[in-house]
Amino acid sequence: MVQRLNRHPSTRVAAAAVALLTSVSLVWGQTKIVAPENKYSVQDDVKAGREASQEVAKQLPILRDDGVDSYVERVGQRLAQAIPNEFQHPQFRYTFQVVNVSDLNAFALPGGPMYINRGMLQAAKNEGEVAGVLAHEISHVALRHGTAQAGKATPYQVGSVLGQIAGAIIGGVAGQAISLGSQVIPGTIFLKYGRDYERQADLLGAQIMARAGYDPRDMAQMFQTIQAKGGGGGPEWLSSHPNPGNRYDAITKEAAQLRVSNPVRNTPEFTQLRARLERMAPAPTTEQVMKQGGGNRRTTGRDTGSPSGQIGRVEPPSGRYQTFEGGNLFRLEVPSNWRELQGNNNTVTFAPEGGYGDYQGQSVFTHGLQVGMEGSNARDLRTGTNELVRGLGQSNPQLRQSGGYTNITVAGRPGLATVLSNVSDVTREQERIALYTTQLNDGSLFFVVGVAPAQEFNAYRQIFNRSVQSLQLNDGYRNSRY
Repeated sequence: MVQRLNRHPSTRVAAAAVALLTSVSLVWGQTKIVAPENKYSVQDDVKAGREASQEVAKQLPILRDDGVDSYVERVGQRLAQAIPNEFQHPQFRYTFQVVNVSDLNAFALPGGPMYINRGMLQAAKNEGEVAGVLAHEISHVALRHGTAQAGKATPYQVGSVLGQIAGAIIGGVAGQAISLGSQVIPGTIFLKYGRDYERQADLLGAQIMARAGYDPRDMAQMFQTIQAKGGGGGPEWLSSHPNPGNRYDAITKEAAQLRVSNPVRNTPEFTQLRARLERMAPAPTTEQVMKQGGGNRRTTGRDTGSPSGQIGRVEPPSGRYQTFEGGNLFRLEVPSNWRELQGNNNTVTFAPEGGYGDYQGQSVFTHGLQVGMEGSNARDLRTGTNELVRGLGQSNPQLRQSGGYTNITVAGRPGLATVLSNVSDVTREQERIALYTTQLNDGSLFFVVGVAPAQEFNAYRQIFNRSVQSLQLNDGYRNSRY
């Protein structure tokens, strides 16, 4: 099966230098924050965070969507630029990525790598609440809480601790300890900050928010939302960020000492972000991801059972079709004996028994359909489709386009179809790929990829065409709905 490209945004959107119509005055009553003692150097933070971020990429499904990435990066960089001078570390590089899981969580690694779950973004009621979560995490990094806590917790030498600090942080997020190097350290040692550190991050986060033009009370409100959605055990964020006591009242009191006129609370970009996330296939839970082997593996969608995944004798397609609904975005008919396999990069795969499995740590399929969405800044459908084909070619050196494009109609809008050829990594034989694309209302590229061995392609192409003809999209295009 042709491997999908994990596309990173080519550029990051810089934070706004000044908020429109927003003014901030800091008064003498604001709380004085003093960073804790730390026996490690700033460069140690950078090294620990860099090593841990590599493990994050292996263990957790990072959402690759230009529109979502650029939004979170913009808000995050605006906050990072508002860190008070005494807590600025030129060696730190603040980056912001979204983890495609539904749990309410966010975490930061020493030196600046930040991660916020898709579930947290979807729980936020406005941009101010998103900024509140990020400002809190930024404060942990700026105050160097990770390495400060590591220095207190262990007698290990720097060389061994550096690879374990963030490994334990990730372990807490994933519900297990993760080994970075030769030792495994329980996540609670480094992940669960003490109440003093939590109080510092709350208060410095409030100050950073105000300096960036946000109302710190939105942070307090977001923490109440997290608490309310916690249920019996509480979201993972609460287990790693314990309440220092009177959290809501303390943040609200600090906010009263910070004067923010016309704060940024809700924005058109936030509304677009929420709509974009709602159109995506539902995100799995972290538990589902870990059961399927981590972020570099496929997780199941509605079917929570573990697939056998044995590639071999393939069941012929059923003559009956079933309807699949991908969140609020699309509806599609596929053969009733094809199984739904949820992907990690805004994709859903449908394949028959014997037509999918794992190969060298990656999920692959030799027969079936993959449906997905790709963020695109292309000015038109053909340009966006060309970019997608080039991206696929980077991951599949033997991929070739067999001919030109055919103009078709996809869900009542202009679309393109073409056929690609490739050599399967699994069977080492020729396979053919039918590619169908169209543009969503926000300019994103929606695609359907049908795959079958070359000798079976003509028969399977009829099935691919029928599924594409059944496709319905719900993105506001000419007021179209299901």
